[in-house]
Amino acid sequence: MAGRSPNATPGYLLTLSRPRFWLYLAGPVLVGVAYGAESASDLFAPVAVALFAYFLVPANVYLYGVNDIFDADIDAENPKKTGEGAPEARFRGGKAVAAVVAVCGLAGLALAGALLAGALGTNASAGAGAALWVVAFLVLGYAYSAPPFRLKTVPPLDSVSNGLYVLPGAAAFVALAGRQPPALAVAGGWLWAMAMHTFSAIPDIEPDRRAGIRTTATMLGERATLAYCGTVWLVAAGAFGLLDLRAGALLLLYPLLAAGVAETDVDVARAYWWFPAVNGLVGMVLTLGGLWGVVRG
Repeated sequence: MAGRSPNATPGYLLTLSRPRFWLYLAGPVLVGVAYGAESASDLFAPVAVALFAYFLVPANVYLYGVNDIFDADIDAENPKKTGEGAPEARFRGGKAVAAVVAVCGLAGLALAGALLAGALGTNASAGAGAALWVVAFLVLGYAYSAPPFRLKTVPPLDSVSNGLYVLPGAAAFVALAGRQPPALAVAGGWLWAMAMHTFSAIPDIEPDRRAGIRTTATMLGERATLAYCGTVWLVAAGAFGLLDLRAGALLLLYPLLAAGVAETDVDVARAYWWFPAVNGLVGMVLTLGGLWGVVRG
């Protein structure tokens, strides 16, 4: 189409945003809304809708776009992004794509500004608290992939920094509840995200080693990384269990899955693609638990 970069087509941008992972950012918003809401009307408050809309698509374009831009060279070795039928797209280059990614980042800053200004119906304290979590997400999302930080190449910071996936949920909770989320919930969610990220890095061990990229997974190797993920997931379940035994029991699914993969001949690269469905199911149960509390009043 005239006037449009062939690299910035909607189809390519959709693939770049990893649709099967959209709920990794938007899902925590739903959980935060469910537990931060005091009434059914809060579930559809402007701030809740705005946070969900941003973290469903634009935030994913920003997060994965920054990643793909700065990983363009090393992704040539990544089987998830090369070859016929690869589930993820390699960065095609072009100023138009970079501009869209930048606009999505600026949209996050605009959202934080709206929260600070109370434009979405929050009071000053709630708006400022939510804005802080949104900005933290934008900063960590950039620092993970982009120089001079490139946290993804600095183990164990590559794992630790991926607690960023819990930040949208914290923002939603603060915006509606007017107070910070329980520290144990943030810690448990952060630990869960750390282990989820490191598990996802296991299929990349050999491509990353060939490209000279250091990660927690390349440093530990497959079996030790599975043990690391299982242990961190177990601690995450313990943190949630201190808040609610039912939530802790639900999160025990993850260390059990890690142990199952380690002790069977299941290919980690195959198991990796189970997790969008597993995470969606677990997130749904957590969200329904919060909604039940709203309904009971």
